[in-house]
Amino acid sequence: MFIVHSLPIAITFCVITMLGWGSWANAQKLAGNQKWPFELFYWDYAIGVLLFGVLFAATLGSMGSEGMPAWTNLGAADFGFILPALISGAIFNLANILLVVGIDAAGMSVAFPVGVGLALVIGTVESFIEKPKGDPLLLFAGVGLIVLAMVMSAISHSKLPHSTGKNPLRGVIFSAIAGCVMGFFYPQLMHSISTDRGGLTPYVALVFFGVGVLGSNFVWNTFFMRAGHVTYAQYFAGSARLHGIGILGGCIWMLALCFNVIASSIAGPAISYALGQGATLVAALWGLFIWREFKAAPAGTNKFIVLMLVGYTSGLILIGAATQ
Repeated sequence: MFIVHSLPIAITFCVITMLGWGSWANAQKLAGNQKWPFELFYWDYAIGVLLFGVLFAATLGSMGSEGMPAWTNLGAADFGFILPALISGAIFNLANILLVVGIDAAGMSVAFPVGVGLALVIGTVESFIEKPKGDPLLLFAGVGLIVLAMVMSAISHSKLPHSTGKNPLRGVIFSAIAGCVMGFFYPQLMHSISTDRGGLTPYVALVFFGVGVLGSNFVWNTFFMRAGHVTYAQYFAGSARLHGIGILGGCIWMLALCFNVIASSIAGPAISYALGQGATLVAALWGLFIWREFKAAPAGTNKFIVLMLVGYTSGLILIGAATQ
C-alpha cells in the first residue's frame, strides 16, 4: 500500500483535504438550485463516499511493497477494530446531514464557519489529548483564532435581512449541533487504524467508514425524509444528472478524507484534522464570492467578514507551523 514518509507531502495532502472538504457542498448548491431536496441529494452523496473508499482501497491501498495490501488486511481484520470505523461513519453521517440542513437554510458562508469551526475545535483538542504531536502553544493559538473567526461569522450573519434565507436562524442552530457531533468522528476513526494483530490499515478503515456512512443513512436520512415529506419514489424519479451531482459531491469529500488519513501518520492526527477543517475558509470564499450569500448585507458587515477570513487564515498558518 502507499505510505507517506515526507512531511511536505503530508502537509500537501492536508491542503488537498481542505480544498475538497470546502468544495463538496457546491454539489448540494447545484442540486438545490434545481429544486432537488437535500434529503435526496444526500442518498447519492453517501453512495459516493462508499464508492470512493472502495476505489481508494483497490488502488493506492493495494499497490507497492510496503504494508499489508487492503484486501489481505480485510480478511485478517478483527471486529474490535472494525466497529470504531463503522461508528465513526455513523457519527459523521448524522453530523453531516445536520450540516446539510444548515447549508440549505443559511448558506455555505454561515453553516461552515459555525458547524465545521466547532468540529475543528472539538476534533483537534480530542485528537491532541489522545495523541500529542506538534507544538501545543502554536496549535491552540491557531484554534483560538478559529474560534474568533466563528464569532465574526455569527455577527456577520446577524446583520443579514431575514428575507435572504429560508430560515437563517434554523441554519445556524443545525450547524452548531452538527459541529458538536462532527468533532467526535475523526478520533473514533483513528481508533480503528492499528498495526496490532487484527488492526486496520488506513485504506480498509476508510472502507468500513463508508459502510458506516451509507448504512446509517437508512436511519438518519429516512427520519429527515419523513419529517420533510420526501419519498423514495421521488428519489428514483430523479434524473441521472441529479444523481451524478450527489455522487460527485460524496466522492470529492471522501477523496479529501482519504488524503487526510494517510497524511496523519506523519503530520499527526490533531494537525492533519485541523488543517483539513480549514475547509471552512474555502467554503466561506465559495459562499461569499461565487454564490453571493452576503450580497444583501447592510453597510458595515464587510469588516466582520474580513475579520472572519483573517482569523481563519491566521489560525491555519499557526496550526501548520505547529508541526514538528
